[in-house]
Amino acid sequence: MNSEFKEQKILYKGRIVFIKLSMPFFNRTLKKYAEDEACFMFVNKGEVGVRSSEKYLLLNKNTSMLAKCLNYFFEPSKNIASRKEGIESIGIFLYPSLVKDLFGFDIANSNHTVDFNIKQIQVDRLLENYKESINILLDNPELVDDHIIKNKLKEFILIISKTQEAPTQLDFLSALFKPNEVDFKSTIHHNLYANLSIDELSSLCHLSISSFKRKFKIVFNDSPKKYISKKKIERAADLLKANNLRVSDIAFDVGFDSLATFNRNFTNIYGKSPSEYRLS
Repeated sequence: MNSEFKEQKILYKGRIVFIKLSMPFFNRTLKKYAEDEACFMFVNKGEVGVRSSEKYLLLNKNTSMLAKCLNYFFEPSKNIASRKEGIESIGIFLYPSLVKDLFGFDIANSNHTVDFNIKQIQVDRLLENYKESINILLDNPELVDDHIIKNKLKEFILIISKTQEAPTQLDFLSALFKPNEVDFKSTIHHNLYANLSIDELSSLCHLSISSFKRKFKIVFNDSPKKYISKKKIERAADLLKANNLRVSDIAFDVGFDSLATFNRNFTNIYGKSPSEYRLS
């Protein structure tokens, strides 16, 4: 992020509940796990990717995101025009202590669960109007007091719980703080071609690098670097046979950030360059 990064936020009892972030460009950025935090995200301007252990979402002004307490990455859009436009987003954060303060709910009293950790939600007129009301508050903090904050949070929970068709507001809120366990192997396979570093992959799995490498060896009987590189090259070989994409496009599609690295790895496995392999 560069010097034009801008942050506006509203706190309630010392914790962020509403935040607006504006930035012209950013690299892949980790949103770290918080045990007692769930969030919702609107996009005011631009386009942003969100990568979790099991999903990749593309968000813009028409789509929003509901996420439980887990690690995920924000990624720049592949759309060049969108990158030039920059990103502006609004986040809403929820906490169990806040839920109890607003509603008197103890989320431990519900066993309700939902089948997602992160979910894309269409922004309808109701959500659009709500977003604009939060925009006004963020741009005019002198209007804000605890009474307004509590009412706006209650309004949000009422709106979003209805869109998710939860039995009750308590059930909806309780489910938000129960992350679903994602299979280790599924996480790796889902993100094979995303050009993630070992450090980034371990973050998606909520493991330290050393624990991640040990588990990877047990599950795949190989080191992360060797296994992932081999799978990328195998995928590239299939693409070389199946279509007329440029070699450089295939290299980037399977997750290499350097054509030279791709060519070297491909030659090591197949004994010929990608161009020679395609001709043969």
